[in-house]
Amino acid sequence: MNNNTKYDIRVSAEAQYIEEQSAPEEGRYVFAYHITIENAGTVGAKLVSRHWIITDGDGDEQEVRGMGVVGEQPELNPGGQFEYTSGCALATPVGVMRGTYQMTADDGTRFDAVIPEFTLAVPRVLH
Repeated sequence: MNNNTKYDIRVSAEAQYIEEQSAPEEGRYVFAYHITIENAGTVGAKLVSRHWIITDGDGDEQEVRGMGVVGEQPELNPGGQFEYTSGCALATPVGVMRGTYQMTADDGTRFDAVIPEFTLAVPRVLH
């Protein structure tokens, strides 16, 4: 059996600017992001930890590592999904996030699930 179909975690993200928590005059732009993690594989897996790389509009990177997500280590059965919302602050009005989730499959295999890069950006026109 092809391991790519056994261990297939798909991650999608949507970001939103949080105007009421931001202070552009102080170089603080706050964003929320909603993540959907889906197990499209044939083996159950647990999300153990995360590794984010956040890059602001000036090219400054920060790395964030930690156990689980939002205080949880979700178990994803085949066909199952987990969703959560979190946030981050940038010093610039635009940036990107990408990373990986470290997973452990029910059969003991450890693998990384890629979090595709997504953009954090202040809308051009704010009300």
